[in-house]
Amino acid sequence: MPIDFSLTEEQKQLQALARRFAKEVIMPVAREYDEKEEVPWPIIEKLHEVGLLNAIIPEEYGGMGLKMLDEVIVGEELAYACMGIYTIPMASDLGITPVLLAGSEEQKARFLRPLTEKPALAAFALSEPGNGSDAAALKTRAVRQGDHYVLNGTKMWISNGGEAEWVVVFATLNPELRHKGVVALVVEKGTPGFRAVKIHGKMGQRASGTYELVFEDVKVPVENRLGEEGEGFKIAMQTLNKTRIPVAAGSVGVARRALDEAKKYAKEREAFGRPIAEFQAIQFKLADMLMGIETARAYTYYAAWLADQGLPHAHASAIAKAYASEVAFEAANQAIQIHGGYGYVREFPVEKLLRDVKLNQIYEGTNEIQRLIIARHVLSE
Repeated sequence: MPIDFSLTEEQKQLQALARRFAKEVIMPVAREYDEKEEVPWPIIEKLHEVGLLNAIIPEEYGGMGLKMLDEVIVGEELAYACMGIYTIPMASDLGITPVLLAGSEEQKARFLRPLTEKPALAAFALSEPGNGSDAAALKTRAVRQGDHYVLNGTKMWISNGGEAEWVVVFATLNPELRHKGVVALVVEKGTPGFRAVKIHGKMGQRASGTYELVFEDVKVPVENRLGEEGEGFKIAMQTLNKTRIPVAAGSVGVARRALDEAKKYAKEREAFGRPIAEFQAIQFKLADMLMGIETARAYTYYAAWLADQGLPHAHASAIAKAYASEVAFEAANQAIQIHGGYGYVREFPVEKLLRDVKLNQIYEGTNEIQRLIIARHVLSE
């Protein structure tokens, strides 16, 4: 099979749409929402208007039916403008993915179609106050009582948790069973006993709402269960194997922005009578940034292609997520270094890039967990 690195005309149009949206709609207000620590609903509404919100929902349920590579193309552009704001649609897709993977046709129609009819979000709740990386050690309990489950427990660090129309919650039927006892339940906003507490004081991605979710005797109908009892952990892992790829895409977008800001400043700033861009020490930093961006994008595209082809991609998504997020963090760090003291103040955008992209090394599985996934793949061959 020939190797083709070109985008289709449709993908080029999608990229142009996302790039224009990022620069005209997100960039002018990104700093404002970051400082106010406020979810930008006007932007969410505009994302819905242009079709870039919940765009992975299939056409039969009212969505655009974007494939993973399409999602990656869009993600890079939106994250270029603001990683925090990009996390909002990305986290909604994270919530949607378990329904796409394990939902019945009735569940897909019931949960997905409303997300295409108005500006609305979904969410994914796996992490808890006492466990993040050890995802099988769930404390949130689901007890079957006739035609419903009673849910009790707490989830932590849930993006979109307070805004979402519904949240896919992973709970245990029996903690002793660990991953074999997990169930996936869709909990709808406004269900009695379910409340969301916003987490304040985050280092970065402050425009994205992050929540603690509390469940106190919450009744969830059995028809809101995705898959069978005991299949929840598998659904969660299959979801993350896919959704780590858009995190990588966002990291590429941040790294590209860091390079653009550093290049612009280096051409304007003078030292010893000439622009600092003429100094080899600066040029090497810019060259390293570009090397990282190009290789991270290429591998992210490869991971997306594997996912779209239905081929095994768990290790590829782990490589893309870990590598791209580390490339982006280093690019933002070097952009600050090139700016010198100006990079350390809010007047310039590079300090925000570093604050925002640090989270990419943590959420949807820390980069240490990604290395475990990669190592297991190495040792299994």
